[in-house]
Amino acid sequence: MDADFWLKRWQEGATGFHMTRVTPLLAKFWPQLGVPAGSRVLVPLCGKSLDMVWLASQGHDVLGVELSPLAVEQFFTEQNLEPAVHESPLGKHYVAGRIEILCGDIFQLDEVTLAACQGAYDRGALVALPPSMRAKYIDHVYGKLADDYRGLLLTLEYNQDAMEGPPFSVEAAEIKQHFASHSSATLLARMDILEKEPKFAERGLKSLDSVTWRLERRAVGAARNG
Repeated sequence: MDADFWLKRWQEGATGFHMTRVTPLLAKFWPQLGVPAGSRVLVPLCGKSLDMVWLASQGHDVLGVELSPLAVEQFFTEQNLEPAVHESPLGKHYVAGRIEILCGDIFQLDEVTLAACQGAYDRGALVALPPSMRAKYIDHVYGKLADDYRGLLLTLEYNQDAMEGPPFSVEAAEIKQHFASHSSATLLARMDILEKEPKFAERGLKSLDSVTWRLERRAVGAARNG
């Protein structure tokens, strides 16, 4: 699962993961996190998600990170926004109002940039990564966010033997294990969504759960549980 895989998906228009509305779970649970207005919110592997528009409407400064320049350009075109563009060692930055999208590799994001983010919203990033990459991703991103960060993480759970990802199944035990050293992960909701996702049933799944997690930086010295 490398950069070329996702670049090809965007080039071919194979973007069934893109939602044409704001994610209902975001609108339902984000206000419970209490992330202050004006905070910078990281949206990794953001694509052209409308969720960024919603977060900006809540008074947040949004930082999306996306590999595909096509996805970034489509986002601003479809939102009728004219971004200012500049380059840095991290990649190409597109900025319009409260929304900035960095066209670059999430693994190249530096500590200073991550530490400036008090919020994080992950709908499609973790589930897009195979098991071999997930621990590295969680440590690199969530381990370096602001000391008081809070985040919302959406995952899927299903029988991985029945279907190849992406999106991948990420079990609760894995979430607890990978976040334990720096963050608490609290289960907020779990629901069976297979009836609403017939394309997954067609691929052989008998059940498909959507799982919502609240993430928060652990206090120094906190026990490794929760």
